[in-house]
Amino acid sequence: MKLAAIDIGSNAARLLISEVTKQPKQDPVFNKINLVRVPLRLGFDVFETGEISKAKVKMLMQTLKAYQHLLEAYEIKHVYACATSAMRDARNSKDIIRKVKLETGIEIKVISGQEEASFIYENHVAENLDSDHSYLYIDVGGGSTEITLYHNSKVKFQKSYNIGTVRILTDMVNDDVWQRLKIDLKEIAKNHPGIEAIGSGGNINKILSIQRNDSKLNYKEIKQIYNELSPLSIEERMDLYILKKDRADVIVPALLIYYNIMKWANIEDINVPKIGLVDGLIHHLYELVLAD
Repeated sequence: MKLAAIDIGSNAARLLISEVTKQPKQDPVFNKINLVRVPLRLGFDVFETGEISKAKVKMLMQTLKAYQHLLEAYEIKHVYACATSAMRDARNSKDIIRKVKLETGIEIKVISGQEEASFIYENHVAENLDSDHSYLYIDVGGGSTEITLYHNSKVKFQKSYNIGTVRILTDMVNDDVWQRLKIDLKEIAKNHPGIEAIGSGGNINKILSIQRNDSKLNYKEIKQIYNELSPLSIEERMDLYILKKDRADVIVPALLIYYNIMKWANIEDINVPKIGLVDGLIHHLYELVLAD
């Protein structure tokens, strides 16, 4: 079975096409066929002006039309498309969604921060790790950060915060939001000592590759990379660390978010399984198709 998911984020849009195979009495296997990322950067419009500009709408339409051609080429029958923080905040999001549906046939669902956290958890990474630990899923996006606490095979806490890399770059994160995150994490740390983190999204994957680790980073490494990158210009980060421009600017605020979360929750290690929201959407879509 071939499935596709589209994630329209504040920094980039992603299309993931996967094939799911299922043997009797075994869990399904999800194989990635194609992943296409386009840095639309919708959040830079929305967080500064409150809406998505005509130029960005044009870019979005071109991207989704290209995605639609790929869906047809791969003969995809089941697609789940969602939009997150930037589209949640944009005044003109409903008009854009209607335009996308009319011109491409793709139906976009604007999901809440809580839904976003739930979809990220759909990857069920913690279920394959040491059950003696508690795990905190951390997904840092352009417009928001989602955290989910997993303990004793159950979700104990799940919340979305309007703290994202693009929001930080546009100076649109309020101190009280940071304070709410800090209070929540200190409470989690008090009740769940020795917690480990699971990081998802493009930034933590890139941080892992900079450090040349296999699948895990620690608090000291996050701090070290932050101290190395933050004084550098965008061009210096691109040259020294082989970063694309649309990654070179957001990676420092991403490091700051991970650093603060790990510090406030007393987390020493963060697992990086190289998954993100779009992977969780594929898992969710698979369950929907089975239930249909």
